[in-house]
Amino acid sequence: MEGVVEGVVAEGAAADVADVAGAVDEDCEGSAIMISTLPALGVGLGFREPFRSDVLFHRDRIDFLEITADHYLDVPDGKLQELEMLADHFTLIPHGLSLSLGSAEGLDQGYRNQIVDLVRRIDPPWWSEHVAFTRAGGIELGHLAPVPFSHEAIDILAANIAEVQELLDTPLILENITYDFRLPGDELDEGAFLAKLTERTGCGLLLDLTNLYTNAMNHGGDPIDLLDQLPLDRVVQLHFVGGHWEQGVLIDSHSQPVPAQVWELMDFVLARAPVRGAILERDENLPPFESLLDELERARQLGRKHGRWPSPTSNGS
Repeated sequence: MEGVVEGVVAEGAAADVADVAGAVDEDCEGSAIMISTLPALGVGLGFREPFRSDVLFHRDRIDFLEITADHYLDVPDGKLQELEMLADHFTLIPHGLSLSLGSAEGLDQGYRNQIVDLVRRIDPPWWSEHVAFTRAGGIELGHLAPVPFSHEAIDILAANIAEVQELLDTPLILENITYDFRLPGDELDEGAFLAKLTERTGCGLLLDLTNLYTNAMNHGGDPIDLLDQLPLDRVVQLHFVGGHWEQGVLIDSHSQPVPAQVWELMDFVLARAPVRGAILERDENLPPFESLLDELERARQLGRKHGRWPSPTSNGS
């Protein structure tokens, strides 16, 4: 793991980050998301191929879809046709996995350009990526790795984000991730780190409530304390789902119904943050589709309770 950490805070990258840090700060105010101007999408679903028929059949009960951007890069025509079909019926939000915003070596230019092209093609109201790195020393890790909660990591993230913001007018929002352990070099609590990062970059937050709850269960602490540190006025979108317990560890497996504690966190956030949309992410142990629709409706009712989105389903179908 030590080599991976060095990949995030590599000595050679420090000077390069310092060179662009001033420019990033100067551009921050101009690139800041005006959340009040973003559409209130409501409650939707992370699209997965097994859902395709059900999603189309029940499109009046699904407000929008989040698509995994990587599933539509370098793909056959059939996948692009699927994308066009979904776009005909829903507002689509691209969600990236492998841009590796936390990599000190910078962004992979080829992958960056593919993401930029996809976002331009879809023309969404916003798109999202993770506060993480997936590449170090030119090696693809195959998973989301956490960055140190440090000022240097903020410099690195801000430089990479600024590079993408130069190419896209579409607002970028940033997702908090789960982690098995914290890295050496932490200087800030996670809430303070994310607050400084959003202030520095002008980005909004994709607040994953399940990730927040999972980290609190596995590492101690009260999730409400973390929420109190976050800039809730920057929360654009939520993720929610349930995981499973294994040998005393809560696994973020996207495999179970939403637990009561995550519903409580959603109610807390919706009462305080200008959330424009929420996405249910179910990937494993897929239940009857009707049960997913029930969870969407429960989240929709919570949003309406706090005036976050209108009553009619507005999926563009």
